[in-house]
Amino acid sequence: MMGPRQEAQPALFYEVSLEDHVPQSHLLRTIDRFVDLSGLRAYLAGLCSHTGRPSVDPEFPIRLLLVR
Repeated sequence: MMGPRQEAQPALFYEVSLEDHVPQSHLLRTIDRFVDLSGLRAYLAGLCSHTGRPSVDPEFPIRLLLVR
C-alpha cells in the first residue's frame, strides 16, 4: 500500500535511564558502592561459549543473589 500510514505506530525503541528510576537511598546503590565484581567476567570467560546467542552477564545473577 502506498502513501502515508493512517494509524499511529508505537515506538520500536525506548530510552530508559536507571538513574531516573532507582532512588538514591535504594539498597542496590549501596551494594554497587561496596561490591566490586569487575574481575568476574574475566574469571568466568573460559566457561562461556563463543557460539550461539550471548550468555547472561555473569555479574547479573550474582547481584540478584546478593539482593535476595
